[in-house]
Amino acid sequence: SLPFLIRLFPSLLTKFVYLNFLAFPFFVDFRRPELLVNNTINLHLTTEPGVTVGIWHTVPGSRGAEAQGKDQRWYEEALADAHPVIIYLHGNGGTR
Repeated sequence: SLPFLIRLFPSLLTKFVYLNFLAFPFFVDFRRPELLVNNTINLHLTTEPGVTVGIWHTVPGSRGAEAQGKDQRWYEEALADAHPVIIYLHGNGGTR
């Protein structure tokens, strides 16, 4: 009966393959990434009028001691220096 159900409801297959209805880890405030990942801050970018994208900026471990206790302005200035930036696009599953 499982193949029959998948044939009738193909969206069920995507739900159970990708599990994008689950938010893992559970009960975590993703607006405070410093509780999950060291040397990380939550920022928001306005990509076009009415569209805001939330991002996490994480500095490498080699700059970890320098990043301790710094505010958002320091992280924004760190984006403008000569170090390379790696962008990780996680998809649209609903969480970072």
